[in-house]
Amino acid sequence: MTRLPFLALALVFVSGAPALALAQPDSEDSGDETAGGRAESPASDSVAKSRDSGKQSRRRKNKVVGHAVPDSQLRTTPLPLPSGHVQLFGLASKEEADLEIFNDDGSFDVDELHQADHMLRCKRTDTEKPIDPRLIVILSYVYDHFQKRLEVVSGFRNQRKQTSFHFKGSASDIRIEGVPPKKIVQFASTLDTGGMGIGLYPRAHFVHIDVRPLPSYRWIDNARPNPNSPDKRPPRGWKRKKLQS
Repeated sequence: MTRLPFLALALVFVSGAPALALAQPDSEDSGDETAGGRAESPASDSVAKSRDSGKQSRRRKNKVVGHAVPDSQLRTTPLPLPSGHVQLFGLASKEEADLEIFNDDGSFDVDELHQADHMLRCKRTDTEKPIDPRLIVILSYVYDHFQKRLEVVSGFRNQRKQTSFHFKGSASDIRIEGVPPKKIVQFASTLDTGGMGIGLYPRAHFVHIDVRPLPSYRWIDNARPNPNSPDKRPPRGWKRKKLQS
């Protein structure tokens, strides 16, 4: 990504055509099935139902529920510029940065953006990638609102799955100490004029925020936190760190 010090006003997000729902909650299978078509005793039938109920409960807990955001739910008034100030703390690196991303004329401070690249680098391989400035602007809005540093769970990911917005350098997973993730989602949603992805991860206690092509998207992922899951593996030839958070 080539970076030039252009006016931040050019980053105002524009909504597009009406968005259609892209995903619905998975339906749960109903009814009992006997093995080999044999009749089951009431006791066996009760055990089978209990097992089925447990499986369904686990599926519900791990289920991802998402939907595209219709235009009627997007912000329609222009956003004022944020302060440009944002404090980041890397949970994996234990590094902290106090950024001022704007120059006095409203253009980006390129050196500060490079610092943001470093703070949002891949925590598995320590590689850096230019982060989309629009994402840093959103993080500045979030910081302005809560006035607390943003704890970075994940930024850029040097991974095999190249369709991820983390791989593209346009996504971050964050926490804010003392602020429930739902409140972060609620505020971030007020910033969306089109082209944002916002995901709530209740069991992992973080919020995903990204910038993307239309439509905007929302989801809740109830999976258990797994920082070493296979879909986050680095490309072949890269050594991978074992992570604890």
